[in-house]
Formats: sequence, C-alpha cells, structure tokens
Amino acid sequence: MYRVSVDIGGTFTDIVVENTSEKKINTIKVLSTPDNPANAVFHGLNDNLKLKDIDFIVHGTTVGLNAFLERKGSRVLLVMTSGISDTFTIARGDRKELYNVQYTKPKTLVPRRDVVEVKERIQWDGKILKKLDEEDLNNIANKINNEKIKAIAICFLHSYINPEHEIRAKEILKKNIENDVVISLSHEIAREWREYERASTAVMNSYIGPITNKYLKSLGNQLSEGKYNKPLYIMQSNGGVIRAETAIGQPVKTLLSGPVGGTIGGEALSKKIKKPNLICVDMGGTSFDMSLIINGKPSVTNETEQQHIPLLIPLVDIHTIGAGGGSVAWLESGALKVGPRSAGAEPGPACYGKGGNEPTVTDANLFLGRLGSNSKLGGWMNLNINASDKVIKNLSDKLKISKTELAEGILSIINAKMADAIRTITVKEGIDPREFSLVAFGGAGSMHAVWLAEELEIKEVIVPNDPGTFSAWGMLQTDIRRDLTVNFFQPFQGLSEEKIIETYNKLEAEAADLLVKENVNNSDMSFMLTADMRYIGQEYYVNVPIKLPINLEEINKNFHSTYEQQYGHSTPEGPCEFINLRLIAVGKILKSESMKSIDKKNIKEKSSRKIIFNKKNYETDILDRQIIETNEKFIGPIVIEEETATTVIPPNYSLIKDDYGNLIINKN
Repeated sequence: MYRVSVDIGGTFTDIVVENTSEKKINTIKVLSTPDNPANAVFHGLNDNLKLKDIDFIVHGTTVGLNAFLERKGSRVLLVMTSGISDTFTIARGDRKELYNVQYTKPKTLVPRRDVVEVKERIQWDGKILKKLDEEDLNNIANKINNEKIKAIAICFLHSYINPEHEIRAKEILKKNIENDVVISLSHEIAREWREYERASTAVMNSYIGPITNKYLKSLGNQLSEGKYNKPLYIMQSNGGVIRAETAIGQPVKTLLSGPVGGTIGGEALSKKIKKPNLICVDMGGTSFDMSLIINGKPSVTNETEQQHIPLLIPLVDIHTIGAGGGSVAWLESGALKVGPRSAGAEPGPACYGKGGNEPTVTDANLFLGRLGSNSKLGGWMNLNINASDKVIKNLSDKLKISKTELAEGILSIINAKMADAIRTITVKEGIDPREFSLVAFGGAGSMHAVWLAEELEIKEVIVPNDPGTFSAWGMLQTDIRRDLTVNFFQPFQGLSEEKIIETYNKLEAEAADLLVKENVNNSDMSFMLTADMRYIGQEYYVNVPIKLPINLEEINKNFHSTYEQQYGHSTPEGPCEFINLRLIAVGKILKSESMKSIDKKNIKEKSSRKIIFNKKNYETDILDRQIIETNEKFIGPIVIEEETATTVIPPNYSLIKDDYGNLIINKN
C-alpha cells in the first residue's frame, strides 16, 4: 500500500509516494495545470500507480491563496448587525505607511454597497436584547437571488458568546436562496472577540470558498472515479490536516496549506538531526517561502494579516515573497529588476521551450552552467540553452553589458531580495540568523542557498533528501489537528483553578467529538491548552502555554516571562487577566521514517562542465547525489544533481553527506 502527499506549486506539482511495505519513497514531479490544478494531481497519480492501492492522500493546495492574491475570488455579501455595518469598511482606521504622502488604503474584499444590515442585538454576556428580524433576511435573500451572489458572510455583534442569531439567519437564507451559495458564520470560523477581525475572517472564508470548494470536489470526484475510496486529507495553515469534507466548510483554514508542508518537514528534520534552530527556505518556480524552527518547534501565531487583511486563524508563521526560478528579469527606467512577476508554468522560462520570451532566474542559472544543458528538470523536462542565451542577449544588449554580467546580475538581485526577506523574520524580530542552520529546499532552493548563507553570515547549509519535493514529504509527517477557542474574560486575581478546569473540560469534549468525526481513536488523541492573557487596561495579549494539572501560580509566572520575552520588559506586580482559552487537539496518524532508497539503475556517471562563478570559468565536477558516501567530503566548486533539484557549491565551500542522507555545506 501507499501513502501519498501532493504539493501544488505555481510551476510544478510535487508528489511523494511512500511504499509502506518496502519502506521506500519515490517522487513524481509534473507541470502544474493552472486552469484546473486537479488535473495535474490526478494524472500525476494515475499515470504512475494504481489509485486503488493508495491508502492515504494528503494534499497542500494554494488554490484559495492564489484566488485571493490575484483577486479572483467570489463576490461576497456581508450581513452585519444594524448600526455596526461600517465597522468593516472603517476597519481599524490605522495608516500602514505613516510618512507616505501617496499612501492609498488597501481595498477591502467587500465594497460598502455589499454590506447589509439586519435588526438584531445580543449583549456582551450573550443575553438577547433584540430578536432577529426575519423580514430583513427575506429581503436579503431576494437580493442574493436577483444578483446571483455566490458567497455570504454573516457577522453579528457578540455572536462568539451566543451564536443563536447567526445560526437562525443561515437557516432562513438557505431556505429562501435558489442557488448553491457558500455561507460563512463568523462564530464558526473565528470564535473570538473583535468584530472587525472576525468579520474579515468570515469574509475571506466566503471569498475563496466557491473556487476552493469547486476544486476540492473536482479532485475528489476524479480520485473516486479512479477507484480511490479512502479519505482525502487537506493540509491546514496550522500545520495539521483535516478531511476534505471539513475543509470545504472552512477553506480559510487551508489558505497557506501549500507552503506549510516545508515547515513541518523542517520540524521533522530538526528532531532527526538534533538541530533545534533552523531557517527553512523554499524556493520554487514562483515564490520564496521562509519560516523558523525554534527549539525544535515551528513558530505558530493565532492571528495574522495577508496584504493588510486581518485573519483570526491559527497558522504557521510563514513569510512569502515573489521570488523563484520563474521570476522575470526586466527593465524599469533603465535599471534591472527581477520579479515579483513570474513566468509560471505557462509559458515558463524561455528554456522550457514553451514560448517564454523574457529572461528568468532559471535561464540565468542555465546560461552560467549551474543548471546543465542536458539536465532534465524534474527528471523528464529538457532545457533549451539556446533559448536562454537568446533572451539574455536581448536584455544585455539593451543594458550594454555582457551576457555573463547580466546573468550574474540577475542572480545577485534575486539573492539579495531573498536575504532581505529572511532578515524580516529574524533580525527585525530580534533573532540572530547566525545562530541558525539554513535548510534549503524546493526546486531552486539548493541552487541559491550558499549565497543566502553568505549574505546572512550563516555558517551551515543543509540540503535534505529530495529537496525539490521536501514540502510534499513534510505533509506525510503531520497529524490531524483542530484548534478551538472560547472567550474567557476573567481577572486573574480571585480566579479559581476549578473554573479553568471546567472550561477546559468542555473544550476537550468538543474537540474529541470533532476528532471522532475525523475517524481518530480515543487512544490517538492528545490535547494542549493555552491562554491569551494581558495586563489589565491593555488591548493586545500574549499567548501562554498551560500545563496540567492547573497551577495558577505557574500560569502567572509563565505570563510575565512570556510578556518579557516578547516585549523586553514585564511588570510582575501588575494585575493581569484572561481573554481566551485555546485548545489544540491532535489526532495521531501512523507514520514511518522512510527515506528514499538508492536506485542503482538510475545513477549517473561522474561528469564535468564549465560553470561561471564571479565572471570566471571553473571546470566543475558534476555528481549524482546517490554516489556520495556518508561522511565523504568534497571541495567546491561542485554541483550535485538529482531528479528534483540541483545543489550548487561554489569555490571556497565544501560538503559532506550526514548519516541521514542530508548534504551539509560549510565555508572552508
């Protein structure tokens, strides 16, 4: 039987197949199909193995994220309590760029004309002050039918305490709406205070809902027709997985499901090689994703912003920029720019031979010899160096510089952009990147890793097994996860431990029911409790882990130490309070520690080619990764080739292979 993971990128779709009986891993890499990403997934699987032999599929999707980034989501009608509808439009009233005189406030996903009101009112403690006006909802249903609206978000005041009116509103709308419509209730998506942020999260869920749900249903149908009869699991932004049926109801929780796999893979790698602090970088064809593993755990936040739009969802803290192998080099006012625009899968870089007529990062690497002209990208795609040479010459002529200068200039610019992006999640947050190892993966990550490490003064670069499909492999290392939140406005002073235990037990019972629906046995369930706490009088809070059995003195101590760690100071004598209690529920999935087996049939013989480093030609050895023995040392320049990626080691650097098959690169 097989366990399979699928990671869809902007250019390639990566598939990892784990043979559970032979404890062997194989990889598949196919071109993505942007018009319908499900096609690449289905054909990649169906053409390489029998679907009926697959026991488990987990999938990371960027369909929702791409729809949001490209603003191709559905029109959303936002329904709010009468008198507070301007909350969504006004937002927080803050100005993101204080000193930019040309600053323009980002557009909301819902224009003011599509925010409608319903007469109802629930008090802060859940008491109903004004019953729901059902006639208002009938009028809204007529508007939805007449204007063929496909997505609705409902956010009523204080519904996180008492959701009765939101639930009833959905019942009335579903009864009176003629077409299939996505309806998001704010208390189901984000059971937290702050109406604006809760409304924003519900809106995002509805905005990406129709396109995400259509994709998941299409993929599910194709797999079913191919005789796959087991559950389809979807990677969540929080690093866990859920069944596709659950994801269809809450697609916002899968917004970053694609990039998260690499971080989870980094966590598994950290445990395996016993290196607790890692900077994980994933460079694909379109984007460059970064995340941190600190003390063996990924950095997770309970709220975030995507392009200035707040979201109340737990997610692995990932920073993304438009930088990849497909990033296009172009001129602006006579200056060379690289990215964020990408050639994508269609037409792709010029060397793909599919009509690309602009130089890209991949074309530059091919021209300089860092990619071989006889290399097969993904193990099957031929590269046309003549096409790369042509587009590089066209641009170099315009700049009146040599082709070599242009190609190295393209790589220098993209490397500098990526290094600056890493500084935003490290140096700007008070973290010294020199205390971390750099883990590079993705189709292009290991080609650029050494230069990133050089820029950041990082001493060690780690290239894991099958770096081009590492994110997909990471998805096989995760578990089912559900996050629950309940409002818990309680001053710390005078609070009894019993009250926390009572609330915690209710959350645990609710979480257990959710895991049972995911077919998790009681023996495979585990729970972790945290609390949002703050000093009385403050607006924002810090998240504090809570150990069992409940000990108030220890919680108080943890709060002050967490606060000081985050803000650089604390007031131990100051009164504090609880805001929310959070529960992380995990359903363990049986996993193996399979690594890719060496296939002696596919080993390439040692070769060499000329590669340009700093305008100089170096005769460089080209090695198949599989022929490198454990602890065998090589001195650069050297290039390591494999089906999913190419690793470039310039002069003055060396590498060895560790006991787990990872390539460890250090400066001489």
